[in-house]
Amino acid sequence: MPSDYLTARAAAERLGVSLPTLYAYVSRGRIDSRPGADGRSREYRAEDVERLIERRQAGRGAAQGAAHSLAWGLPVLQTQISLIRPHGHYYRGQSALALAESGATLEEVARLLWGSGEPDPFAAVAPAPWPAAVAALLRQRGLPPLERTAAALPLLAHDAPHSHSRDPLRRQQQAARLLRETAALLCGGRPDRRPVHERLAAGWRREGASFADLVRRALVLCADHELNASAFAARVAASTGASLHMALCAGLAALSGPQHGGAAARSHALIQELLRERRPAEGVRERLRRGDPLPGFGHPLYPEGDPRAEALLRALDAVRPRPAAAGRIRLLAEAAQAQCGLRPNLDFALAALACAHGLDADAALAIFAAGRAAGWLAHALEQQAEGGLIRPRAHYAGDRPGRPP
Repeated sequence: MPSDYLTARAAAERLGVSLPTLYAYVSRGRIDSRPGADGRSREYRAEDVERLIERRQAGRGAAQGAAHSLAWGLPVLQTQISLIRPHGHYYRGQSALALAESGATLEEVARLLWGSGEPDPFAAVAPAPWPAAVAALLRQRGLPPLERTAAALPLLAHDAPHSHSRDPLRRQQQAARLLRETAALLCGGRPDRRPVHERLAAGWRREGASFADLVRRALVLCADHELNASAFAARVAASTGASLHMALCAGLAALSGPQHGGAAARSHALIQELLRERRPAEGVRERLRRGDPLPGFGHPLYPEGDPRAEALLRALDAVRPRPAAAGRIRLLAEAAQAQCGLRPNLDFALAALACAHGLDADAALAIFAAGRAAGWLAHALEQQAEGGLIRPRAHYAGDRPGRPP
């Protein structure tokens, strides 16, 4: 081969893929890259490209293809809810970035995701006092927001009206009630008629309009992201005939894992650690030198940078609630990008929002969960309307049974 490394266009043509797909292979560690001779472009190891072609040409059977599709691979379900593109994601054809910028609330985005028409399902939802068992849970201040919410939802399901109704409007009204109740549980308060972003801001005693608007933007950007692990879990639960309450519990359970919602907590810890140093850029360099991970940076679906994070960090820069902290967070993000070539993702942006306002990691995760609840409910509603049990098959790779005696 004439060169050990190829240009981006040559590598993409050799693989027969688009440039964003090539960048996705790099972000997943399947192709090595290095800076190009001009210092601006990058080159891609030809040996890795050829190895990838050989693996692809070796062919996969149907079972292997299905297994690959469950890990950042091919689509496994049809949906009309959301679409992901390298430059951003869409809710039923409308740009999530544009919706966040336009002032849309989570309730408005939820109606879009659910395909709601008239009447407005939120208009029929009247706030009600918590049942005694749920009120007792809220008095246990040591419970983290996700655990508190997951414990309360089955208690709310017990007396929920129309929890198994087949009428689309009643289902959406149930979803609207659940969305507001979930937000109240996450911030440890009572549900009311205020928009979710205002309810969360009040729950954390951050009454300023600028903070509430940042939360609104974050909720809209978090509302759905196609068939991620938590949305898939919610959808599988709904396919069994489980209620919306239990489908929401399935989404929360998946989000609680360190590989999903735990990313926001790790990003929060990284920001807090590096902000205590006099030179955050040196802290980033030392972590990379030790081989430590840099949580909150890079995303397999956004090889050129997570546009959700950039939109939220840009809004945070405009507000600058604690100018010194906000400025150092931006410098930290720039230092990481300069040293490892990765840009901040949504987890980092949520953690930055929390850190800049003196909130803990639980608040960052609560914003994510409150926003994503709209998407979990959308997937559950869509699955209920379509019907059918989601039941993938497994490819057995263990010991084979012996011959019978």
